Amino acid sequence: MIHPAELSVHAYLRSAINGEASMSEDIIQQVATDVAAALNKQFNGGPRDEFRLRMSNIGRPRCQLWFAKNYPETDVQKPTSFMLNMLMGDWTEAMFKGVLRAAGVDFGDNDKVALKVGDATIKGEYDMVLDGKVDDVKSTTPYGYDNKFASYDSLAYSDDFGYVSQLIGYAVASGNDVGGWWVINKVNGQFKYVTAETADVEEVMASIKGTVDYINNDEPFERCFEAVPETFRKKASGNLKLCKTCSWCDHKKKCWPELKELPSKVYTGSKAPPLVEYISIEG
Repeated sequence: MIHPAELSVHAYLRSAINGEASMSEDIIQQVATDVAAALNKQFNGGPRDEFRLRMSNIGRPRCQLWFAKNYPETDVQKPTSFMLNMLMGDWTEAMFKGVLRAAGVDFGDNDKVALKVGDATIKGEYDMVLDGKVDDVKSTTPYGYDNKFASYDSLAYSDDFGYVSQLIGYAVASGNDVGGWWVINKVNGQFKYVTAETADVEEVMASIKGTVDYINNDEPFERCFEAVPETFRKKASGNLKLCKTCSWCDHKKKCWPELKELPSKVYTGSKAPPLVEYISIEG
């Protein structure tokens, strides 16, 4: 189902392409202000290593949060591209909000909220409220656009970064309904709206509470995921490697001390073999 605002944006962009629509100076200045705020946040916001539970991480795997709290020094250094990638997400949000405004879409802008979970307070800042529903703006790769953000179910099934808990936490904390995600393909400019209307709010909130209790009560470490079999032409090689979720984790070397990043043991192509994060090698 297409969001009405999608149609408004498409109509505005078509008119702009045809030279029949413009963008007001006020909107342009607001975009510029938002971009400047993003630069200030990313470059002048201070150190990033102070751990706290917040909306942007509350849906991440509990084992990852456990390491972030108890071993704040990350054992996988972030690449220099990390900063630019974060900025591209902020700039995309600023740009898309400008287009929404120019298309005549009325929405409430970002605001800070606090979610009470037992004795804990989880803080964050949502992107927008549209038609009484909290929405987030996400930029993604072509693969993420076509697959991860194909639907709510596909996102919830492989939600490595906790986007579902983040959105629902924002909605509950602000007293608004759950909306969805405005998703922008950062390679070709495609955009769409992915609704979260089928989300089970009570189930997600129970998961958030479980994470808060696990982290704040200093529970012993429990690994959330197992190593997965390496396959070649649909047959198991006998080797085990990290699962996709673990491969994103800053603490994977502490969690998996036997981890070795090696050229693929099963690749037979003519080019250099891809690197694989192996846990055990049998062959």
